Amino acid sequence: MAKSTTTYVCSQCGGQTSKWQGQCPHCLAWNTLAESLQETKPSRFQALAASGQVVRLSAVQAVDTPRMATGMPEFDRVLGGGLVGGGVVLIGGDPGIGKSTLLLQALAEISTRVKTLYVSGEESAAQIALRSRRLGLSADIPLLTEIRLESIFATLKVEQPQVAVIDSIQTVYTEQLQSAPGSVAQVRECAQELTRHAKQAGITILLVGHVTKEGTLAGPRVLEHIVDTVLYFEGDTGSSFRLIRAFKNRYGAVNELGVFAMTDKGLKGVNNPSALFLNRDEREAPGSCVVVALEGTRPLLVEIQALLDSTHSPSPRRLTVGLDGNRLAMLLAVLHRHGGIAVHDQDVFVNAVGGVKITEPAVDLAVALAVVSSLRNKPIPHKLAVFGEIGLAGEIRPVQRGQERLKEAAKLGFTQALCPKANLPRGKIAGMEVKGVASLAEALEYFRGL
Repeated sequence: MAKSTTTYVCSQCGGQTSKWQGQCPHCLAWNTLAESLQETKPSRFQALAASGQVVRLSAVQAVDTPRMATGMPEFDRVLGGGLVGGGVVLIGGDPGIGKSTLLLQALAEISTRVKTLYVSGEESAAQIALRSRRLGLSADIPLLTEIRLESIFATLKVEQPQVAVIDSIQTVYTEQLQSAPGSVAQVRECAQELTRHAKQAGITILLVGHVTKEGTLAGPRVLEHIVDTVLYFEGDTGSSFRLIRAFKNRYGAVNELGVFAMTDKGLKGVNNPSALFLNRDEREAPGSCVVVALEGTRPLLVEIQALLDSTHSPSPRRLTVGLDGNRLAMLLAVLHRHGGIAVHDQDVFVNAVGGVKITEPAVDLAVALAVVSSLRNKPIPHKLAVFGEIGLAGEIRPVQRGQERLKEAAKLGFTQALCPKANLPRGKIAGMEVKGVASLAEALEYFRGL
């Protein structure tokens, strides 16, 4: 293995120095030097790359990557069908949301079929054993409490597991660097070495990552580029429901969503999340509208609630939960310009029920109707499902996979649907009346006639 020396690299100009300094001697920027490793001679990987041969893409045999089921269908859905040999998965989320619980449960299912290893750098063996007993896990999982990377590699070489969990990457350090665990250099170097080992040995490694107060993964941004899959755990710690969303996946679809319920026996998958988010009162209330959103490949029905109240402030409030606040401001402007509905004297509050976050523009039409419903104090029919994107010119633009959205709504008992005219189904959908609209004015006219 090539010898490495410690250098300090400027994050702005890329200049290198042998010692840390407060100011970069090249660009004179302050506090930009970060510790890094530099090899003094070509490594084995560089030698192999230099002697490699160019191949034609047509000559490469494409083989489907086999998947390993975790025994948790919702987790497998987010992963794209299961774990892949040689793949590295990074899971981030708020403290106490259930990352360790999920991986411990998954490892208990997998360990009945293949060899596994759980490496913990945050909890003692006694704490993990207590959690395992509390969850009722009967599998005997090999456990290692270690944070030194060299010791972890030695154990991986002896145990030779097919699936390994590192909890968490921010606690692991290598003796080749002098910085403390959790620093930018330590996280980057340890993640790179673990990824390299996973590719060489063909094992699956799952990394637990801490998040910052902004909700992003702590450490260098390159950490997300190194791994194959990035998953985020979402949800309110005061609620029993948890959402796992894929933000990057080289082996499956991104923005895929998995829904879990936290119980006294751990996380349980929710087979029908639409019914979970539509657990509402049977009476019709103003300001409530159901949207058929698309999370990855799964149509999801979510209730959108809007509340408008007269304001005494010169700057009315615009507050959203689970939706984009900037898009709400845009929709209110379109409502005023192309719908003749002014809310400049109203505080506007919009909420996506159930703690789900919706980022796709298909929610525009539902938000607009919910706002108008609350302003006019006129309820929207209980069995009406809505979706569609609103443009700045007041047009209703089509969205992806409209047919599947309508079928999902019909399956859950909805008898009416309002959608873009371009998304009208070619054939009739049993038990559902579908209305297509091309503009915001048409949608508001349809709402007045209900």
